[in-house]
Amino acid sequence: MKDIVDNIPTYQDMLEAHERIKPIIRRTPVRTSDYLNELTGASLFFKCENFQEPGAFKVRGATNAVFGLNEDQARLGVATHSSGNHASCLSYAAMRRGIPCNVVMPHTAPQAKKDTVRRYNGIITECEPSTTSREATFAEVQAKTGGDFVHPYNDPRVIAGQGTCSKEFMEQTDGMDMVIAPIGGGGMVSGTCLTLSTLAPETQIIAAEPEQADDAYRSFKAGYIIADDAPKTIADGLLVPLKERTWHFVSNHVSDIFTATDAEIIDAMKLTWKHLRIVMEPSSAVPLAVVLKNPDAFRGKRVGIIITGGNVDLDKLPWIAAAEHNTSKTKGFHR
Repeated sequence: MKDIVDNIPTYQDMLEAHERIKPIIRRTPVRTSDYLNELTGASLFFKCENFQEPGAFKVRGATNAVFGLNEDQARLGVATHSSGNHASCLSYAAMRRGIPCNVVMPHTAPQAKKDTVRRYNGIITECEPSTTSREATFAEVQAKTGGDFVHPYNDPRVIAGQGTCSKEFMEQTDGMDMVIAPIGGGGMVSGTCLTLSTLAPETQIIAAEPEQADDAYRSFKAGYIIADDAPKTIADGLLVPLKERTWHFVSNHVSDIFTATDAEIIDAMKLTWKHLRIVMEPSSAVPLAVVLKNPDAFRGKRVGIIITGGNVDLDKLPWIAAAEHNTSKTKGFHR
């Protein structure tokens, strides 16, 4: 028996969201690379959500939530907890509407993401890097501010907004056999499921997850939600667990979940920077990493890959950090 979940967004909700957010978001381009096609044996199409103004796909769901509020609801502003991209996107949407935005962020969040939040007038309260601390700190902040809670992913308004990405993606291509998106809490994957299950039900939906934060993979195999409190991975945007609404979409519509190690994610990130010539963050590299790791599953297919964000600290690129760590280990060995 399937779990009954309240307030699941519909395809019509997605269509209404697309009309609502059109004046504010960008219709991001789709890029291809002959080199990456040859390397993988697949025809890869990259939907570049890193080209959104706040640098991430989450501006879609955040904008839908903010601009869907009536005047009374909007008066106290909005509030959320986020490791970075949802915080910056909600701050951007709130700034565009002229209302306050309070966000709780782990103190370990990349400085580039904190800077983006503040640039859009978001007010940051820091917490420890765990789901427990994040939610407890947020409860205090919301009690003080009274802002409308826009959950980073377990919110029907957010899921409907994220679903607009796949609508555009299908319009920009001649159809795809598969669409792959990174998965943490599952907002983008859920939006993809929401749209494609109606618009292109023949298209398989694949989720890609870091091996060091693989609770969605384990949940998918077990048949129920398994939540890690504080996983550690280079893909800092994928640290949160599934919730009931995103699990509804994952359990009903996702064909498979693949994982990749941090080293494989870094290699895929470097390849994409080099051959697509765009800035992307580690979380966005997980889909290409799983394609490279599992070539038989994708060879000969038309594969859509959603590049979810491009907010990185350019002074702390993961391959530089890895090189410095290895150099330090080598020096220690020769002492």
